[in-house]
Amino acid sequence: MTYPRNFSHIGLSVPNLEQAISFYSEVMGWYIIMEPSDVVEDDSPIGVMCTDVFGAGWGKFRIAHMATGDRVGIELFEFPNNEQPENNFEFWKTGIFHYAIQDPDIEGMVEKIVAHGGKQRMPIREYYPGEKPYRMVYCEDPFGNLVELYSHSYELTYSEGAY
Repeated sequence: MTYPRNFSHIGLSVPNLEQAISFYSEVMGWYIIMEPSDVVEDDSPIGVMCTDVFGAGWGKFRIAHMATGDRVGIELFEFPNNEQPENNFEFWKTGIFHYAIQDPDIEGMVEKIVAHGGKQRMPIREYYPGEKPYRMVYCEDPFGNLVELYSHSYELTYSEGAY
């Protein structure tokens, strides 16, 4: 039977685990559910799983797990040879190019993101000017990951007859 599955978690690669934990907890309000730890390429269950995913020769990395207010997991990875891409917004390429959060105080959230080293990529825009009060904006966290902010839920923003 097909039914809507819940979103479990997203994995983000960051250059510094401690800085990422600080940013996401202070700005987004996310909380630690598993403290930072080292994962090494070996015969342990996690080592074998990671070799299945990354292939042989990945060596080691650091990881921490956080959760959002609606219990979605945020898996943070710090790889030793982390590289910041020259262009972090290659939207034309297949794959994930942003994540989104909801906050009715978009202006306040943008200010917090910028004050903590992130960027605002565009002005705050209304989806349905004069019809519905739904607003959005794209920002960037200090690590180059794009984050979209919504004033209302995704479902409410796109459903018919909400207003």
